[in-house]
Amino acid sequence: MKAQALADHLAENPVDDEYQPLSTYFPNKEVNSVEAISEDTNAWKMFFNGAVNAKGVGIRAILISPTGQHYPATTRLRFFCTNNTAEYEACIMGMNMAIDQDIEELLIMGDSDLIIQQAQGEWETRDVKLIPYRKHVKYLSKRFKSIEFRYIPRCHNELADALATLASMLPYPGNAHIDPLEIQIRERHGYCNTVGVEPNIQPWYHDIKRFLKTKEYPEQASGDQKRTIRRHASGFFMSGDVLYKRTLDLNLLRCIDAEEAGRIMYEVHAGVCGPHMNGYVLANKIL
Repeated sequence: MKAQALADHLAENPVDDEYQPLSTYFPNKEVNSVEAISEDTNAWKMFFNGAVNAKGVGIRAILISPTGQHYPATTRLRFFCTNNTAEYEACIMGMNMAIDQDIEELLIMGDSDLIIQQAQGEWETRDVKLIPYRKHVKYLSKRFKSIEFRYIPRCHNELADALATLASMLPYPGNAHIDPLEIQIRERHGYCNTVGVEPNIQPWYHDIKRFLKTKEYPEQASGDQKRTIRRHASGFFMSGDVLYKRTLDLNLLRCIDAEEAGRIMYEVHAGVCGPHMNGYVLANKIL
């Protein structure tokens, strides 16, 4: 009833035909339609971002060729910058990179709506600190045969954002050498690279099974170890070559090795028809 109250109120108070919605100051505040824009496959792309925090200022620009090759660049600024000036510094650095590589067609994308709108000429630049940056961007734009500025959400500019933040937080190394940052992709847990099945390893019930079949003990076994094997063997039962363990309710549990246990857990747990239960429930289900 509470959720329906707003709908009932709007139905009882229809809006007149002469009503006009208020126009907002900022463009693109509300998206009324989506239009597909065809992109030139021969144009290069550039992502830029600037980060300002208590530890410093870092800027980042990434050039992407039409074939998908990435050319990143990171710079730490050692002079005072605001968020907007840092964004301009990153944009100018990327444009200079493109000019040095003789790129003629460039698509510049960033998550700063202010910088993109001012570069496109949609917004007027009134801040005295940003006017020189705006003029320099306009000057560099004339060096290209075709250039386009486009705003993108921050979630689509994650790589440049992360690297700019990293550059702003790392202290200046001075004369020390830092190797290039390499990002590896791993599809397994770290311990999976070191855990393996040892060759010719015997199952956990090997000594008990051999004692029930041949009454033999392992070599180098002490007196206490032999008594332990005899005590454990009294709770097991051999049927042919299959070893079972007796339970208190007179049921027999078949003994399996690690390889067979892994296969059984996978068949019960995984797959389209698997229940994907937790460890405790899975163990009781298998039993």
